Amino acid sequence: MSITRAGLPVVLGLCLICAATAAEAQSVPRIGFLELTPAPPSVTPWRQGLLQGLADLGYVEGQNVVFVNRWAEGREDRLPGLAAEVLSSKVGVITSSSTEAIIATRTLSKTIPIVMAPISDPIGNGLVVSFARPGGNVTGVTLYSNELAGKRLELLRQVAPKITRVAVLAQRDHPPTATFVSETEAAAHTLGLQLHVLQVRAEPEDIARAFTSMTKERDGGVIVQQTGSLNAHMRQMADLATRHRLPTVHASRLFAESGGLLAYGPSLSALGYRAATYVHKILKGAKPADLPVEQPTKFEFVVNLKTAKALGLTIPQSVLGRADEVIQ
Repeated sequence: MSITRAGLPVVLGLCLICAATAAEAQSVPRIGFLELTPAPPSVTPWRQGLLQGLADLGYVEGQNVVFVNRWAEGREDRLPGLAAEVLSSKVGVITSSSTEAIIATRTLSKTIPIVMAPISDPIGNGLVVSFARPGGNVTGVTLYSNELAGKRLELLRQVAPKITRVAVLAQRDHPPTATFVSETEAAAHTLGLQLHVLQVRAEPEDIARAFTSMTKERDGGVIVQQTGSLNAHMRQMADLATRHRLPTVHASRLFAESGGLLAYGPSLSALGYRAATYVHKILKGAKPADLPVEQPTKFEFVVNLKTAKALGLTIPQSVLGRADEVIQ
């Protein structure tokens, strides 16, 4: 097909438009999300906070940013393949609230920037060298706050003052578990409480067996570790705790909303919101190694009075007065 001299400017114009469109497409930032957990039926608090933070910074999906989402459905063996998929999508930064997902990604790439949003024990698990100087390709926000285990145990004893022995429900083969258990053991020693540590797989049958063991061992309460995989079974754990008449405390408000007695921990939505600033800075050229890790500053305390009634407990007014939310 020949092009007339009159039609040449039109063709050149179309070529320039196509080139500009392609260049614009390449310049649109791509943000990867990689999680060990199943794809949530609704937006989780940390992701809600992250998306809100990104929106407030001007990132609107479908307009000027592309999100590349991958969920491992609770199967750790799927993480390497999913991490490879995210990396092959040419993302500028990856964010995750899963220690296992970040480890899988770092095994494939030591250069892709990764934002924790948030992670329990990034130092203990080798994700960063220190909070002040992360030192590698990972930074972001952490759930870590070494006084939290003691405060949760204190709350349990305040609502059930006769307890002398507390069960610890933790996830087996989960990198942050060792730190969680050791901090809880130190807090229990200070408070004069005995601990019964049960490490389980995040499976309904294993969790049910653990609660049966708690009853046999005459445990007086339960402190539950917050992990993405165990969080998928919050409703089951809350129901089992009520059935076995065990007052229970967890880090996430979602546990109390699911029927658990107490929840005390960092605000996940606030941490997700702060993580958005890391994503923004990295997309603008900052290096993860130069961005100090942030610890939580906003905490939430939630009490479920309906569950307290089912357990035959009267929550002291001194405890209710400190609650951010009381579920009736």
